[in-house]
Amino acid sequence: MAITIYPITAQFAAEIGDVDLAHPLDADDVAAIKQAFWDYAVVIFPEQNLTQEQHVAFAKYIGPIEPTIGAYRPDSKLRLPPELVDISNLNVRNEIWGEKSRLRGLQLGNRLWHTDSSFKYLPARASLLYARTIAPVGGHTEFADLRAAYDALDDSLKRKLPGLIAIHALAYSRQRTGFSNFSESERKELPPVPQVMVRTIPENGCKSLYIASHIGRIIGMPDDEALALVDQLIAHATQRQFVYTHRWRLHDLVMWDDRCTMHRGTEYDDLRWTRDMHRATVSDIANTCEQEGVAIPGESQHSREQQ
Repeated sequence: MAITIYPITAQFAAEIGDVDLAHPLDADDVAAIKQAFWDYAVVIFPEQNLTQEQHVAFAKYIGPIEPTIGAYRPDSKLRLPPELVDISNLNVRNEIWGEKSRLRGLQLGNRLWHTDSSFKYLPARASLLYARTIAPVGGHTEFADLRAAYDALDDSLKRKLPGLIAIHALAYSRQRTGFSNFSESERKELPPVPQVMVRTIPENGCKSLYIASHIGRIIGMPDDEALALVDQLIAHATQRQFVYTHRWRLHDLVMWDDRCTMHRGTEYDDLRWTRDMHRATVSDIANTCEQEGVAIPGESQHSREQQ
């Protein structure tokens, strides 16, 4: 039986049924899922019962898996395999973390609007988040359509943004929440990197903003002016008409296109309720500057060579 697609809005977010992701998929189903993904940018697969291995195997239909940044800190113990990112409030003993937990401080940044791995020279193409345990209240995920947000920009911004290069770093977004507890190895592995601010999605030709709270500078622009522009664009892109809020059900798998969406987790009582979510992340094919044919200025060359 062919998959079924139920759009949530005409162009953003859709549910996909009649597919069991725990088993290998035939070529027609893979092609249909990919087309829905390119069309809607966020796709939801309800009632999936997946092992960690099956979760990763499905993600590989979309592209190569990038490892979790947790592996960049040699003294940290991972609760999950390195192919999966731990988006939970649990420690390695599967206990709810403490109020002063370093991991809690790091992950509070996920409540900011962001794009996964834009702080890596090779950013993410797609993220696939799977709900193993959900909080009874709160803990939703909001998604912003950066294609529609780009289309709605005024003409002056549409003329200004193409060709601008922003500098992204995980440290920049965590500065916004007051977190700075990075190890020397994490800082070495995650230096600031350049990304364009407007990109084209090759599968459908759509223009999209490419922005995130990870941006700390824009090349050729004073820092205060750059941050004001980033905040203006994030505020524009997260207006209600561009946002889909996903209220999680147990065993939902949600896949989104990191090239043309932002997202954030909403608040829940993380010191009381368990929320156990696993994310597989698929790498993009190249840095956004390379994909857009934009030359990387010399001041960013050092960041690229560190990768």
